[in-house]
Amino acid sequence: RELLPPWLVIVAGLTGIVLLCVSTKDVPLAPPRTKYGIVLDAGPSRTILFIYQWTTTKANKTGVIKGCSSCPVQGLGVSSYSDSPQKAGKSLEPCLSWAQNEIPAEQHSQTPLYLGATASMRQLNLTHPILSDGLLAALTGTLKSSPFNFQGAQILSSAEEEAFNWVAVNYVLENFFKYDWRGQLVPSGKGMAGVLSVGGTSAQLTAELQEEKQAPKEGVRLQLYGQTHRVHSRQCPCHGAEQLRSRLLSVLIQ
Repeated sequence: RELLPPWLVIVAGLTGIVLLCVSTKDVPLAPPRTKYGIVLDAGPSRTILFIYQWTTTKANKTGVIKGCSSCPVQGLGVSSYSDSPQKAGKSLEPCLSWAQNEIPAEQHSQTPLYLGATASMRQLNLTHPILSDGLLAALTGTLKSSPFNFQGAQILSSAEEEAFNWVAVNYVLENFFKYDWRGQLVPSGKGMAGVLSVGGTSAQLTAELQEEKQAPKEGVRLQLYGQTHRVHSRQCPCHGAEQLRSRLLSVLIQ
């Protein structure tokens, strides 16, 4: 057999000794960049500011988010300020200042900020549209003055609100996707849950329609995690918490 030249063996040995002696250090991979978003939920009784975060990693073109923290706005819901809309905008300032401390300063200008108003503002818009427009203008002025990337303030329709509730519940239940043993995102294989939300005067039942021909015109079409969902809400008047309480009291009195 042909042997390796002695000088090559010596060089190889010296190289191995050097590699063993030199201290090694793991080269850290750059972590996915964290992004933030702010949502103000302006409900009938109060407003709450929520901070969410996510990374640049997506699951079938949809982000994977998690809630960070929240700040309840002092006072009642924004519709209670219909006679003094400037106070409604001012009531948001403490929570907006709090959010500035929670989110890194370099991310402020890139953090989307959105306000969605629900039932009480829908009612006010029906009965006194000028007052509701004044309230939205005051809220918009305050939110635009913050360092965040203001995306809009609007009154959500009942169908939109219930569709968002449906998404939130099924997201928390991991019905859209789940993590496998390797930490990878994979389809959950589970069906979607229906959602029954009980308000003060009525209840709403929201569920996914399996066939496109079943979807009524007022339904909401959602594209999430590579799948299309058609969601429809059915209103149940006189089945809200206050109505049920009144019925219970009536039965007890009788």
